[in-house]
This record gives sequence, C-alpha cells and structure tokens, in this order.
Amino acid sequence: MKRLFFYIALFTAAMLTACSDDDSFTTSPSAQLTFSRDTVSLDTIFSTVPTSTYTFWVYNTNGDGLRLRQVRLQRGNQSGFRVNVDGSFLDNVTGCSVSDLEIRKGDSIRVFVELTSGLTNSDLPQLVEDNIVFSLESGVEQKVNLRAYSWDAELCDHIKVSEDTTISSNRPIVIRQGLRVDSNVTLTINAPTRLFFHSGAGVDVYGRIIVNQSPDADRDVVFRGDRLDNMFDYLPYDRVSGQWRGIRLHSSSTGNIFNHADIHSAEYGIICDAADEYSPDDMRLAMENVTIHNCKGPGLKAVNSNVSLINCQFSNTLGDCVGIYGGSALMVYCTLAQFYPFSGDRGVALRFTNYHEDKDYPLLLLDCRNTLVTGYADDEVMGEARREEVNFGYIFSDCILRTPEDNSNTASETFVNVMWEKSDMEVQGADNFLRVDADLQYYDFHLTPNSPAIGRASVIPEVPYDRDNNERGERPDVGCYQFRQSETP
Repeated sequence: MKRLFFYIALFTAAMLTACSDDDSFTTSPSAQLTFSRDTVSLDTIFSTVPTSTYTFWVYNTNGDGLRLRQVRLQRGNQSGFRVNVDGSFLDNVTGCSVSDLEIRKGDSIRVFVELTSGLTNSDLPQLVEDNIVFSLESGVEQKVNLRAYSWDAELCDHIKVSEDTTISSNRPIVIRQGLRVDSNVTLTINAPTRLFFHSGAGVDVYGRIIVNQSPDADRDVVFRGDRLDNMFDYLPYDRVSGQWRGIRLHSSSTGNIFNHADIHSAEYGIICDAADEYSPDDMRLAMENVTIHNCKGPGLKAVNSNVSLINCQFSNTLGDCVGIYGGSALMVYCTLAQFYPFSGDRGVALRFTNYHEDKDYPLLLLDCRNTLVTGYADDEVMGEARREEVNFGYIFSDCILRTPEDNSNTASETFVNVMWEKSDMEVQGADNFLRVDADLQYYDFHLTPNSPAIGRASVIPEVPYDRDNNERGERPDVGCYQFRQSETP
C-alpha cells in the first residue's frame, strides 16, 4: 500500500511539473511569434463585393508560452478588412482589437481575413492595405500585411437589351444572372469593354450582337468569369474552365459579328443554333481575330449555319474546339489546338458533319485554308457523313492537319498542298507553340521559330493575315499567331 501511495504521489508531482512547464510564459523580447505567411494578398477584387475567406496560422515555437496584450487592425475600420483571431472578431464593437490572448508553447491560433472595399472612384485597380498588429507582453510588435487591389465595376444582376444599344466601358461590367438580346435588336459592344459573368450566367442572343464594330480595334472585348482570386496559389480561377456559361446565338439570331474578342474559361464558347431557315447568303456568324480558349464543352459549335472564321484561335476544350454541323464555313489563318488537360476523353480539334443529333443538315462546303489543326491525339480531324445522299462538301488547302494521311482517289481534290502532322515528326503538336504548360495552365500559342507552319501558307490578298506586317512580301504562316493567353485585369 505504501508503494502504491508512493507511485501516486510521484505521478501527481510529475503532472504538476508538466502543467507548470506548460503554464510558464516569457516576456523575453527574443521570444516572438512565427506566421505561416507575413503577407495575405487577396489579389484583385471588385469594390463593394465581399471576398472569399483567406486564412493563416500564428505559431509559438518557443520553449515558453506567449501572452498577447493586444491584436488589432492598424487602420481600424477604415480599410474594409474583416478579421477573426482565434474566434474573436476585430470589429467596431471591440474597437477592431482583441486583448489578453495566450499561445502556449508549441501551440498555434488561426486567423481569418475577408474584405469588402469601398469605391475607389478610379477606372484602374487601386491598392487597399492594412496590417494586423500583434503586441506581445514583452512590448514587441509584429505585423502581418493585408493587401488587395480594389477595382470599381458596374454591377448588374441581369441585362436585357430590348432596343438597339451600344456598350463601351472603361470599367469592368459584372453580370450575375445573364445578358439577353431580344429579337430584332442589335447590341454593339466596343473595346475596351470587359464583361465578367457569375457562375451560370451567360449571353443569349435572339437578335444580333456586334463585338468591336471596327475590325481594326486595338484591344479585345473580353468575356470571362467574375472570380479574380486563385483556386491554388499557382492557379487563378480565370485559368479554370467552366467559370461561366458562354454565348448562345439562338435560331432567330443572324448577322452576328465578333472582331477582336477574347472568350475564355466558360462552359462553352459560342453555340450557334440551327437556323429556322438556312440561306447561304445569310451570314449567321462572322469572326475575325477572336480567341476562344479553355472551355468545359465545345469552343465553337455551329449547326446548319453560314459562318466565317478568319485569323482565329480555338484551343483547349473538353468538347470539340470547332464543330461544323452542316451549313457552310470558311476558315482561314486559324489555329485549332486541342490540349485540354483535365480529361483524356476530350473532343477533337475539328469536327464536321452533315447531320446533328437526329436531323440531316447538308454540309454545302467547309473551306479551310492556311489553318493549323493539332493537339494531343493522333487524329484531331473528324469528318463524319451519316448518309451519302446528303451533301458533304469540304476542301483543305495549304493546311497542317494532325490526322492520318488520306490516300484515297479523291484526296488530291479535297486536300491541296496539305502537310500531315505525325507524332514522330521532329516538331509537332505542342512543339509548334511557345508555351503549353499543363501544370500551370498557361499557354502561348504564338509559333516557335522552328515550327513547320512558318512561311508555309499561300497568300490570300483579300484576307489580312498580319496587320502589322502584311506587306513583308513573303509567304505568311499557317495558323493564327497573334494571340497569347490573356492576364486580365
């Protein structure tokens, strides 16, 4: 029994000693906090719109506990930051501070940060900054910097265009629910307008849309999602597909024009529904100097429509980069690059058919000239005819096509001066371009100097292939090489 009491006393003493060690606090100036990050950057945000929640950890790696006399926001309630420290809000009720916190040795606390900034009265993003000040019992002060760039925007729930309208804005336009253009109405959007769509929102055109009325516009009109923050430290949401719905041209819509437009990271780029009545003289969609990039569905899908695509880029889509389902299409100086990274079950770079779903749609002519069609797969060109009696017309001239070579008797009539890109070529696929980085989701589809597309195209005087150098007196390049991934804002 005595031995039992001895062990109980020994265990109790050990426990008290351990508690005493844990409860010891130091006021030495050399004992300081450690932070998981010394700057919390919220990147660019829209003024008056609450941000997502950001977080960081505060560690005590010293041999003794630390007491915090106060944790406060340096600018009080002037910056718009909202902070929660270990469950305590730094708000107006507490004077934007909290007192008498303890962090025992080897322990940590978590801090949460949000921001709703005020208007800056500027067309450009403005820096909003504050500090969280940690005042230790020793008198030492440590700071974590909070910073963001606040951008004044026009905030719209839903835009319905019921009369001819022109939009030209230096400030971003944020659309939460969608944009609709009624029948028999024209919406004109001119640069430098940038449209930011909330998840699920998109553009529905029943009338007509004109993007950049002047084909010589020096800036793109941008269509993109409204998230300006990052999914991961290295990956902005703007590089993630499916951030907004896309642009749909309904069956009643015709005469649509897109010049110098950047459409990216949507569910789909542009869907051109089947015309109520097809006419080869009725241009449903004309595009020049347009990028459609990184879509969770098709890039461009045109059904029973007459479309013109000049000097355009269609890249990285889970569906087909371009799908032509009947009608007619002219494609000149275009790049179709299928390097969508998130699924092996991706579509092809180019698909053309004489049907869609259960209906026949004669393909009068797909005329593809000076165009580069490439991607990961060995076959990125899919021509599909369901019934022989339904017209299925196509011709490729001066193109580079990543597809098995056609050795049929009629190949010389439908494939004129075509280079067949193969996986064993020295320069092929992603090697054609300056940057194809699937890890960072960053792409630059300018041609590399050793690409076989350099100087291979035929000269088509009526189609400008390079606005800066269109008098250089040499053969132009195959494909479009003017665009790189945008980094808006």
